[in-house]
Amino acid sequence: MYAFIAQQGQLALVEHPMPSPAAGQLLVKVAAAGVNRADLIQVAGKYPPPPGESEILGLEIAGEVVALGEGVSDFRLGDKVFGLVAGGAYAEYCLLDQSLSILQPNTLDDLSAASLPEAWLTAWLNLVELGGLRLNGSSAGQRVLIHAGASGVGAAAIQLAKACGAWVAATSSSPAKLDFIRALGADLVINYREQDFAAEVKAAGGADLILDTVGGQYLAGNQRCLNQDGQMIVIGLLGGVEAQLNLGLLLVKRQRISGSTLRSLPLARKAALTLALRSEVLPRIAMGEFNITLDRHFAFADAPAAHDYLAQNRNLGKVVLQFTPSGKG
Repeated sequence: MYAFIAQQGQLALVEHPMPSPAAGQLLVKVAAAGVNRADLIQVAGKYPPPPGESEILGLEIAGEVVALGEGVSDFRLGDKVFGLVAGGAYAEYCLLDQSLSILQPNTLDDLSAASLPEAWLTAWLNLVELGGLRLNGSSAGQRVLIHAGASGVGAAAIQLAKACGAWVAATSSSPAKLDFIRALGADLVINYREQDFAAEVKAAGGADLILDTVGGQYLAGNQRCLNQDGQMIVIGLLGGVEAQLNLGLLLVKRQRISGSTLRSLPLARKAALTLALRSEVLPRIAMGEFNITLDRHFAFADAPAAHDYLAQNRNLGKVVLQFTPSGKG
């Protein structure tokens, strides 16, 4: 089969052995695969797959079940499914654990389905499980700051936080992106290139929870606008891996700072997040409460162009690769 791997800092399309499903796994003929900034970092040699996982790029897929591993009981050959993987999505065939598999409803096409797992599981993990927001409305009055609001994760996080009743501020970098995140429900939109996000958020009442995809250079600003007993969750390092922490603010404001990654979580944790996507997010998508934010798709063979598009920060939401029956795109 054809697959993309990282070679010398570049994406390389190679012939790769067909994977075989182990117990509890599905073999899926991939119809679409999500593109994530983590893929770009892996190509650059800075984010290797967890031990034992595929060297093939890609963290989320949609497609058709073509083989079943021992013990799989909830899925059948021919089922259309989508879900999260720790690697292997940029290929004609990919292994998907049954606990991370979701039957694709008729209301979703392959591209839309492939755009959901990484963004929504990341948003749920950090806002609900770690950040303490709740969909039952008990989070009314909570104030949330989301950086990179026009990214796939940012777009999901804005919608989820609003559904929990929170006031939401979000940062981005252009008029089109600011309009995009405003349409998703953000109460305060900030152009980080022209405005001091910390000053803007602090003037508006500060933030109780910050979802930070930037890290590094944003630490000082985050601390300045984080309220008493506030929490900052760092999920990305676009702004660098090092920063100076103000321990005085940390102590006086009783701030909490934590790091979070989805890819390295134990399977059981990912399975619980998948259940939340299936039972809480998908019904709200079907009802129109949550929007699918699919910006653009590229043919599988054009994966390098998709990476360039994401690297240039041109996307409003998710970017997805589409596979054709011929395999190479």
